[in-house]
Amino acid sequence: MKRPWQRPAVSAAVAALTATVLAAGVAACGNNNSPSSVASGIESVASGAASVASGAASAASGAASAAASVGAKATGAAASASASAQKKIDDIKGGTNVKSDVTLAAPAIKNGRSTVDVTVRNTADSTKSFAVKVDYKDTSGNLLDTVVVTLSDVPAGQSKSATAQSNRDLTGEVKTDVSQALRY
Repeated sequence: MKRPWQRPAVSAAVAALTATVLAAGVAACGNNNSPSSVASGIESVASGAASVASGAASAASGAASAAASVGAKATGAAASASASAQKKIDDIKGGTNVKSDVTLAAPAIKNGRSTVDVTVRNTADSTKSFAVKVDYKDTSGNLLDTVVVTLSDVPAGQSKSATAQSNRDLTGEVKTDVSQALRY
């Protein structure tokens, strides 16, 4: 990501400001003004340049603050979803960890939400239900969202599928992972 001062519009403004300072200095010298008059003119232009630079720094700071705020809200939403999903898993008593009996298809986007088909295989000798906690992550491994999908009454030796859907719209490339799976 380019920093605000690396953007073409800011670079052009700096170039224009530099040209203005040089032109003012040349104009002042070309009119045979006294050295103190030239210095005063340059100081005035320099003061204007400092004001423009201060405004650019303020704009850059505002943009950084806004980006941090958006990032904090996204992190907060993921933390809230994760806590809610974990509570659903924790409410299941006597469950068996069966993460290896769960497969995920490739994630897709439907109506802005990230979805993934979850398939469980019941290797028990009786009908069981499953709770699968699916994490949605970005390519850097940062948690974006978490959901729990429940598959009820899966017959012994059979498989069953359901679709997990993110709680909110997710952008960019999204990866999914089974963080927990319980058979009960």
